[in-house]
Amino acid sequence: MPEITVTHIAIVVGALIIGVILGWVFRGNRASSEKTAINQGWQEQLEAQRGEHKRLLEQNKSLMEQNSQFQASNRDGRMRASELSDALKEAFERRDELQRQLKDIRGNLETAVAERDQLRGQSGAKDLTEQVEERDIRIDKLVQELKNWQDRLPPLIERFRQRNAEAEELEQQLAEARERIGALEDMVGSEHTRVEPVDPGALGDELEASNETIIEKVEALPGNEEPEELLEAEALAEESTHDGHDGLDDDGVDETPGDDLKLIKGVGPAIEKTLNELGIRRFDQIAQMSEYDIDRVANRLKGFRSRIYREDWIGQARDLHDQKVSGQL
Repeated sequence: MPEITVTHIAIVVGALIIGVILGWVFRGNRASSEKTAINQGWQEQLEAQRGEHKRLLEQNKSLMEQNSQFQASNRDGRMRASELSDALKEAFERRDELQRQLKDIRGNLETAVAERDQLRGQSGAKDLTEQVEERDIRIDKLVQELKNWQDRLPPLIERFRQRNAEAEELEQQLAEARERIGALEDMVGSEHTRVEPVDPGALGDELEASNETIIEKVEALPGNEEPEELLEAEALAEESTHDGHDGLDDDGVDETPGDDLKLIKGVGPAIEKTLNELGIRRFDQIAQMSEYDIDRVANRLKGFRSRIYREDWIGQARDLHDQKVSGQL
């Protein structure tokens, strides 16, 4: 049996040390490769999330522009319809006035004809005839003017109907745009590009630190905040009128004359219409709204629950009701 010397032991120990060193080097290279691969995966997911947020913001901007165009067209249509309505009202008033004048002139004409017959044999018959002829001419002019107004009325009425139809179509398009904006809000609030979690126990200290930095960058992205344009669209798209609803069942109908709910800040014609459909028509009904009533309104107006509290609809309605009772409104 060969003798084991100190040299042999030193060689074995040296080989073991070299093996341990090579093992640590190999393990370090492997850990570095894994960190690089995981960081690359995180970067790809972040780029995908940034692209998705950018796409949603561009889509929201496009919808906001469409909404503004619809509202401008709707306002123009309403203004044109109002002008035509005023013109039509003026034409009817003018027609009635002409009819009254024509009736008076005909009565005067009958009197004048009777006087003419009495004075025909007298010396002043010629002057009376001239007066009658002048009145006849005036009557003919008035009749012609009345006929002209009667000819102008049908086109005005038809134009008014066309403008009214255009205004209704614009309102429908505006409602569709609001629905699309609401859908976009839901998309922005959802987690379509959620990053899959990584087990922190499988990573080293350096990789955990890099992951925290990446997460902070994700949270700092502007797309994670609700776009300000979206809030403005919500404020514009869902303004409506609302009338109170206390003492109403879901199946009941309140026939009491309603208040002008648009006096409440944050309530416009569309909201007023929705509230009327829910049976809310008066200030005192809004002032006495319960949590159940607020839930009913929020379900119809899609997300208005916080807005009801933020704009203090109940407090505003209570003040307006007090002013109404005291005769100040």
